[in-house]
Amino acid sequence: MKLIFKILKKLCFAFIFLYGIDLIFESMNIVIPINVFTLFISTILGLPGIVSLFVTYLIII
Repeated sequence: MKLIFKILKKLCFAFIFLYGIDLIFESMNIVIPINVFTLFISTILGLPGIVSLFVTYLIII
């Protein structure tokens, strides 16, 4: 039961953080979509995962 709550807590924080980052970078036309893949990466890897998503976006575009 504790494991489920820990995972749900990380998932909620990852969603809120991704949404905040998306709002900040929206003015620079940089959009990191919030979907299952990005939530999985940011939940498992945390801040380095979000940075890697951002760098990947910059490399592709």
